[in-house]
Amino acid sequence: MSRPDPAVSAVRSAVRHFLAGAGKHVTGGEVAVAVSGGADSLALAAATAHVARRSGLRVHGLVVDHGLQDGSPLVAERAAEQCRELGLTARVLTVRVAGPGGPEAAARRARYAALRPSTGLVLLGHTRDDQAETVLLGLGRGSGPRSIAGMRPLDPPWGRPLLGVSRETTAAACAALGLEPWHDPHNADPAFTRVRLRAEVLPLLEDVLQGGVSAALARTAAQLREDCEALDGLAEAFAGDPCDVADLAPLPVALRRRVIRRWLLASGVPELSDSQVRAVDALVGDWRGQGGVWLPGGLVARRAHGRLSIDPTQS
Repeated sequence: MSRPDPAVSAVRSAVRHFLAGAGKHVTGGEVAVAVSGGADSLALAAATAHVARRSGLRVHGLVVDHGLQDGSPLVAERAAEQCRELGLTARVLTVRVAGPGGPEAAARRARYAALRPSTGLVLLGHTRDDQAETVLLGLGRGSGPRSIAGMRPLDPPWGRPLLGVSRETTAAACAALGLEPWHDPHNADPAFTRVRLRAEVLPLLEDVLQGGVSAALARTAAQLREDCEALDGLAEAFAGDPCDVADLAPLPVALRRRVIRRWLLASGVPELSDSQVRAVDALVGDWRGQGGVWLPGGLVARRAHGRLSIDPTQS
């Protein structure tokens, strides 16, 4: 028997390694794969189907039709048919894209909401190149270490087996397997920030720094993610009172901000930016009698009598 193409082997190996480590998160002997029809998700679907045949795992293909382009139902159905040809069950999930933050953010929210399972894992086709773009976005926006740490390989219910695999490898795997990926025109539209990073910024960095930039950014994300997870663990084990300034003030700043972030989220703040956490931390570490910090969800954090509190804003 001839050996598979090296690109095919690389993708299969990444999936096999990921599923072996996912363990308890693979429930009911099945896993789902989000498939857009592009090279990354097709290569992932093919590799997962191959691994599943040897392990007895059942694999379901999930195709999201965002309805943003003419002919999108046909594209979605073709992706579903390719899943079936690979031996997966498949269904198309039609979503409505609306809401704040522009079309990219709205489409992402709709897609993740449709894909979210009641149990088990959904595998996503994000590659090393996607990770590098995520790190650059976080750096450019000053979003803090949590953003620069990039995407987690395992972030239940999401699994990303291909974060160590390049986009070039997934394309080569599809070619070797005779799969015909769909090329999303949005992926060439410079109106989207990620497209400009992909087409302009990263190639320039690769040229100036003489190659290896995407891999280096992905390694940086992995290293920073390990540090973040260690600090998050210490924050979770914090034995003091997160409202008591006397308990919080002696903590190292990085740890204190994580304790404060956990307290804010547990107190009902729906989402947080790094700047908001820093502003609340200043009520402890840079106290000058300043007023409260306005937070999402109609809430405000205040300091009074040596304690922090969260209260509804006054309308």
